[in-house]
Amino acid sequence: MARKSEKFLELYGYDLLLGSIAAFYVFMVPYTKVEESFNVQAMHDVLYHRHQIEKYDHLEFPGVIPRTFVGAFLVSILASPVVLLMNLLHLPKLYSLYAVRLVLGGIALSTLRFLRIQIKKKFGSQVEAFFVILTASQFHLLFYCTRPLPNILAFALVNLAYGFWFKGSLYAALNCMVFATLVFRCDILLLIAPLGLELLLTKSVSFWKALTSCLAAAFLSIGLTVLVDSVIWRRWLWPELEVFWFNSVLNRSSEWGTHPFHWYFTSALPRSLLAAYPLFLLGVLLDRRVFFYILPVLSFVLLYSKLPHKELRFIISSIPIFNFAAAVAASRVYNNRKKSFWKFLYIAMLGLMLGSLACTAVFFMASYENYPSGYALKALHRIGGVTKNSDELSVHIDTFSAMNGISRFCEDNYPWRYSKEEKISLQDFQMRNFTYLLNENLYIEGFKCLMSVDGFSRVHLRTGFPPISLAKAPKVFIHGNIRNTDITNRSWPGCSVIP
Repeated sequence: MARKSEKFLELYGYDLLLGSIAAFYVFMVPYTKVEESFNVQAMHDVLYHRHQIEKYDHLEFPGVIPRTFVGAFLVSILASPVVLLMNLLHLPKLYSLYAVRLVLGGIALSTLRFLRIQIKKKFGSQVEAFFVILTASQFHLLFYCTRPLPNILAFALVNLAYGFWFKGSLYAALNCMVFATLVFRCDILLLIAPLGLELLLTKSVSFWKALTSCLAAAFLSIGLTVLVDSVIWRRWLWPELEVFWFNSVLNRSSEWGTHPFHWYFTSALPRSLLAAYPLFLLGVLLDRRVFFYILPVLSFVLLYSKLPHKELRFIISSIPIFNFAAAVAASRVYNNRKKSFWKFLYIAMLGLMLGSLACTAVFFMASYENYPSGYALKALHRIGGVTKNSDELSVHIDTFSAMNGISRFCEDNYPWRYSKEEKISLQDFQMRNFTYLLNENLYIEGFKCLMSVDGFSRVHLRTGFPPISLAKAPKVFIHGNIRNTDITNRSWPGCSVIP
């Protein structure tokens, strides 16, 4: 039995470590943001409305640009047995959100495992170990890997591509990236282009064979997404083509904010890589083989830097390769740690890793407080149950609340009813028959503020220990209709005034 346990840990120990951290993030921070809203609502609708497409959320709230249902279908199908069991046990729908996020994380981490195994075969078990250590000590990759973003669906396929690349199955690697580009994230084109060019210039692949293989993959990918999404969206549609046109041709993505060219290198990568950021540079210098793998990924980030609108999640597919390069450096430093000069590098590396853990703790605490409306709706369900004056409890969720933690998975069954109707002025609410409001405004005529929920505001530097504290401020307010005295006379926590 002991030998079997040792064998199991040898095979899956690293997966258990990374999976446990990702699962911890899921259970501690289950709610989702606006960036995840399409896929999370799509997964809910596939699981709960099934073939009743007319009830799907995207028909009422289509968003700025359409997205594919392919990833949502895959995750929902895999999660459906667990969700069915939860429904039989009459568990809240929030448990189904845990299920779909854990399934998505399992998909992403299984492809990361495939890459890790190829790294081990090519560079040794010690590089593999440091790859896992660096990944575990970072926050963003394991936090994001369970979040239903198109970037994460593409991330899983890009990990497969990386694994095939290391393995030497280069046409399979290109096919995975073609699928990711045409179905989930058209911006992966910025990764496949430098990778394909490098493979051609080094004569690793044949141009005509690569072209034939990629065209076949493209035909199948476009056929799949057009078939699925045209049915669900009720019009002929290739979602990523519209995304490409909107973001790249029209450059409309800049309406959501812009950053300078250097932002990925001076903000996003340092925050996401932490200790691996300086180490990956060292890895390029210490092992000439690393440069072959780093160059296309570095080119990807450089090319992406030309687009004004920037977010960390856009380049999350680059993190595993940067971690690999950093792991090569860490392994070399560790092997030479008893030599005079290397001893200082080893001490510096340990300090960087401890710093990574500290930063990860801060990032986690900030993220925990960054979904205030999810916690607000949970509190409302707990305190504001059935009233004497009404059989049905109608809740209006404003745009800010819908963007910061609330999804269909957070809703309860009858007597609760929910509305996300937009463009209702604050003055018009008193003429509507809502029982409760979840709103970012403190004062609304005709309603009494019953409770406020704080959210992350900023990081505050201070003297003493710890040197960093997180400042919070009221973000979401629960209001009760003043005509319903049963509600207003209950014991509520009250509302904090916005400082």
